[in-house]
Amino acid sequence: KMTPYLDRVSLVWGDIVDLDQVKDVVHDQDVIIHLAAIIPPQADEYPELARSVNYQGTLNIIEAIKECDDMPVLLFASSISVYGDRTLDPWIRVDDVLKPSVGDYYAVLKIMSEEAIKEAKIPYVIFRLTGIMSYPKIDPLMFHMPLSTKLEFATAKDVGFAYAEALKHLDELMNKTYNLGGGEGFRIDYKAFLWTMFKIYGLNPKHLRSTSFAQKNFHCGYYADTAILNDILHFQRDDLTSYYQRLALQTPLMIKVINKVFSKLILEIMQKRSEPYLARINNDLQGIERFFINK
Repeated sequence: KMTPYLDRVSLVWGDIVDLDQVKDVVHDQDVIIHLAAIIPPQADEYPELARSVNYQGTLNIIEAIKECDDMPVLLFASSISVYGDRTLDPWIRVDDVLKPSVGDYYAVLKIMSEEAIKEAKIPYVIFRLTGIMSYPKIDPLMFHMPLSTKLEFATAKDVGFAYAEALKHLDELMNKTYNLGGGEGFRIDYKAFLWTMFKIYGLNPKHLRSTSFAQKNFHCGYYADTAILNDILHFQRDDLTSYYQRLALQTPLMIKVINKVFSKLILEIMQKRSEPYLARINNDLQGIERFFINK
């Protein structure tokens, strides 16, 4: 069903897995910005659904593009997860070997989708996105990341601007893959970032135990070549300071007060849901192998 919006945009509610619907949407377009995906932890919990949406959905877009007389450009959102664990080697470049972390099916599907796009001989641009920060939700997946991990985030605002600007620079970007990160102003290690975030929320990070966190087998790092894309699109306008300031303003005072009063209890409950912690206490050898260096 088509819903006119401001006489310039039409919203089409449909299913990326439905090839006929995808063909209807792709027909007679100039650019396809493909952001649809099932992300972790759901991608790991429901692998068949993730494959259907993330990979088969991409194949449907590719087929629809190939049937067009004048093929539109596919602007595809890939992920930093394709590089896997970079704790010991945090500086990432776009031509680095792709090696997903153990158990990261989302990353595997992103690699499969990238390969399918390149093999299809359609016009494309691939952005390998870093972690995108808006107003984050606290999730047990946070314990999968080693505290020593190097991070280079980007804000949703900056990434949205990058995609909008990309439409003006397609000839320059065409048939290439780029790392998209927030740049130097967003580089920090995970422990420092997490401690600051918890303080903004009113939670006391002293109640966090290092043993609740994995020691290996996650992703993220610094993009050594992030300036290449920024020199074209000039999208890196935020930094950690501006992000923290917005987050502090958006966090209700009542939430901060409740978190401060019950900080120890809240963090204890959270840590008991940590998969690395559960692997330890349950003597789960497979989980211990996945998360820890020292067995």
